[in-house]
Amino acid sequence: MLRLLLVSLFFVFISIVNAEPVNINEADAQELADSLNGVGPKKAQAIIEYREINGPFYSAEEIVNVKGIGPKTLEKNIEKIRVRN
Repeated sequence: MLRLLLVSLFFVFISIVNAEPVNINEADAQELADSLNGVGPKKAQAIIEYREINGPFYSAEEIVNVKGIGPKTLEKNIEKIRVRN
């Protein structure tokens, strides 16, 4: 049982470490919610609505302009966010 648990934790760790960054200018709400820590469906939809109204993000730091996304959320996700194609 312990062996199974350790193997499972290993694969979870590998999937987290190797997770692809998400392009916040192109991702849909599900991709954003799945990829970013502290971002659920409502915040993911807010990101999409923000970019539809204001145009594309030019830096990851701009995500704090989205209602409900603050500096702590940015800090947790800075390495996971991409803005270029």
